[in-house]
Amino acid sequence: MPDAETLAPASPDSTRVGWVGTGVMGSPMCAHVLRRGYEVTVTTRTRSRAGGLLEQGARWADTPEEVAAASDVVFSMVGFPNDVREVLLGETGALGGARPGVVLVDMTTSEPSLAVEIAEVAASRGVHSLDAPVSGGDVGARNGSLSIMVGGPAEVFDAVRPCFEAMGTTIVRQGDHGAGQHTKMVNQVLIAGTMVAMAEGLVYAVRAGLDLQDVLSSVSGGAAGSWSLSNLAPRVVAGNFAPGFLVDHLVKDLGIALAEAKRARLALPGLALADQLYVALQAQGHGRDGTQALVHALASLSAIDWPTSPG
Repeated sequence: MPDAETLAPASPDSTRVGWVGTGVMGSPMCAHVLRRGYEVTVTTRTRSRAGGLLEQGARWADTPEEVAAASDVVFSMVGFPNDVREVLLGETGALGGARPGVVLVDMTTSEPSLAVEIAEVAASRGVHSLDAPVSGGDVGARNGSLSIMVGGPAEVFDAVRPCFEAMGTTIVRQGDHGAGQHTKMVNQVLIAGTMVAMAEGLVYAVRAGLDLQDVLSSVSGGAAGSWSLSNLAPRVVAGNFAPGFLVDHLVKDLGIALAEAKRARLALPGLALADQLYVALQAQGHGRDGTQALVHALASLSAIDWPTSPG
């Protein structure tokens, strides 16, 4: 196996990229890599979901294993930890097609322990790995402005960094394997509390009879300002609950964060409350909506029928 120290920085002239998972986040992220001139091979569960990337010049493979066989660096961006396990370690997973020296980069928000397990199994076969979850939602994915949190050896991180730079603007190595996932859990703890506050504020404004557009104009630029308030609250006001990030996926993330907190003997009551509110939102049939749909769960507690376009 080539030592990590011998890995050259990724370059469109010498690095073939593989991509597994072309959903709301994965598709625009992969598109940025394509636009940098990299040769890209993709796969996803439904081929039609990769249609735009194929039109831009990506090549199709039927399995993650075939993707890895044609690649030097393989990125995965899927939904849940069991999906990560399947596409990387499964029967037709990427590891099966990866030759020594290939780098597997999982950008899914997943379990820190799974990132460590992948690293250990990959290393036994001469393959490198990084965990590199992201923050910034669909807006950041489309704009190439994601925050990327990376766990793994510094030398491997340095080699893959040129690809990360195609997708994000804040790229930080947090430590060894699993550290990227732990950092993403910090991010999700922060997001969870912010989303509850945003939804409660909007519900208060509706009950008080305020004009929501005027309210946002006043509070978004002040001390209460946040990414969620600037990017998601306007969608709520417009009655737009299409997913930039699915409720089902955030519930998965919060469950991972709560499990890690319990393992570390941490009491995080705000996180637990947010988790319960999002579980209630799932029960109300909003699991496939965007996370901004949390306003429905909060509104229902006060017998407010949230209007389609509250304006």
